[in-house]
Amino acid sequence: MFAAFNAYPTFLVFLGAVFGMVLTMMLMPAFIRFLRRGHIGQQVRDDGPQTHLVKQGTPTMGGVIMLIAVAITILLVGLPDLETYLLLIAVVLTGVLGLIDDVSKVAHERSLGLTPKAKLVGQFAIAGIFTLCAVNLLDVEPTVEIPFIYTFDLGVLTTTVPIGDGLLRIPWLYLIFCLVLLVGLCNAVNLTDGLDGLAAGTVMIVMVVMAAIAFRGNLLEPAIFAAALAGTCVGFLWFNSHPADIFMGDTGSLALGMALGCLAVVTKTEFVVIIIGGLFVCEALSVIIQVWHFKRTGKRIFLMAPLHHHFEKKGWSETKVVVRFWIISGSFAVCGFVLYFAQSLVGA
Repeated sequence: MFAAFNAYPTFLVFLGAVFGMVLTMMLMPAFIRFLRRGHIGQQVRDDGPQTHLVKQGTPTMGGVIMLIAVAITILLVGLPDLETYLLLIAVVLTGVLGLIDDVSKVAHERSLGLTPKAKLVGQFAIAGIFTLCAVNLLDVEPTVEIPFIYTFDLGVLTTTVPIGDGLLRIPWLYLIFCLVLLVGLCNAVNLTDGLDGLAAGTVMIVMVVMAAIAFRGNLLEPAIFAAALAGTCVGFLWFNSHPADIFMGDTGSLALGMALGCLAVVTKTEFVVIIIGGLFVCEALSVIIQVWHFKRTGKRIFLMAPLHHHFEKKGWSETKVVVRFWIISGSFAVCGFVLYFAQSLVGA
């Protein structure tokens, strides 16, 4: 639709962000009314902070509109290619997995939906297929670069399987690394989605940086994709700011986490994304450390995990936790971008 503006790639990236934001803000009110009429709402954890009990019944599954807005945006802005479609398919499939989980929670009126095993199987399948497609169809090199230090060749253990007239390359070490990375980010963002505006705000910050990285690497379509995700998060924040009118649910949080991991593979920032998404890593580590330490000693390190609930328990207001975590997320993202940018300058 906007092919005439291909000579102005920067404009297209900004347009992707604006379209994502506007579409989300246009579609969300009707979706919220639909959910309220159907009494489709969030089920709150019984063992969570008592201040969260008032959120019981708040409409959820806002991620549905976010994914619709992103899909429409990237199909209208720029010229979608195979790279774009693979990113979109992986993110939408993960969103569908989260939607099944959200529907299960609402239908059974409990805070837990699909079993952890079922969710992990689905996430690993999506991450594995995307990684193999990236290597075989997009010619993504099976390497992981630590800027200024070393580039690991994870394609040394590769199996080649004949399929029709072509060959399927399976770089086992790179595949395993990407499975851990993508599924880890997927669940880390999901764990971060525990306070009004926390996940949407932090993902927005991270996606702005990922759009800049993709643009710097002359990957226009992934840059538009990341910008659309950032814009969608901004539009969603209008309705998700405290006190939230709607939650994104697993539909949104799992999809956004998968999007971050897939963009890292496409832009070859598999290591740097760990720094850019440092807040998500900290949230996930807080849960892992809490569970591990409690099983060993019967004592807790944090008042409650994930980490944002620890600070709530210490008396911080929800808004204070969210804003400060946005600042921390921005700091991580800037550090990661500076590291990537400095490396790209040296490479140039």
